[in-house]
Amino acid sequence: MPISTHWTPAHGAPYRPVPYRPERMPAEESLARAAELRRLMDRRRTVRQFSADPVPEQAVRDAIACAATAPSGAHQQPWTFILVKDPEVRRRIRAAAEEEERRSYAGRLGEEWLAALRPLGTDEVKPHLTDAPALIVVFRQRYWLGADGSKRKHYYVDESVGIAVGMLLSALHLSGLAALVHTPSPMRFLSEVLGRPANENAFAVIPVGYPAADCQVPDLVRKSLDQVLVEV
Repeated sequence: MPISTHWTPAHGAPYRPVPYRPERMPAEESLARAAELRRLMDRRRTVRQFSADPVPEQAVRDAIACAATAPSGAHQQPWTFILVKDPEVRRRIRAAAEEEERRSYAGRLGEEWLAALRPLGTDEVKPHLTDAPALIVVFRQRYWLGADGSKRKHYYVDESVGIAVGMLLSALHLSGLAALVHTPSPMRFLSEVLGRPANENAFAVIPVGYPAADCQVPDLVRKSLDQVLVEV
């Protein structure tokens, strides 16, 4: 996969502000939208059992476009989203991921981590990587790499990419699709399988699709608002 050369950071350019005058939403509409968004997002669940049914590809593309509007350190947008549809590539990703997961569950994780995972019912077998009709592999760009080999450092990369992934999950869910954030460790094999350049390393693998007809999820309880919100 070639290095993208169509975007160059505005490194050292002078500050040139432009007007920003969004229409102010009436309070009643704001409250109604917030309540509806809260209701919809409360229904979001991480899914590990996917149907093989195809999903509307444009909905996935639009969700990625939404993720790419995320704020980033110095507006350097240090992310690459790889949409993987090819069954053979997904098979290779699954085989490599399960090899790493077997080592992790065999002792690399440690008992404390394994105990934390136990209520989720996870193990080294990862059928979601081939059952889901698409994978979004998110890469973080540690530095900008020009076509001529020039480099420029990126800042707050993990924070920026983490925000983008959160927005991606929200967009997918609000589009009626299910997803899972999968982070096999280590993830170097993803750069090899997908042929990514030296400035990128994998951040997450996100299977996307519809839940299987017999899908089950762990019986979990989210913290309430008063358990996560502090007002001062």
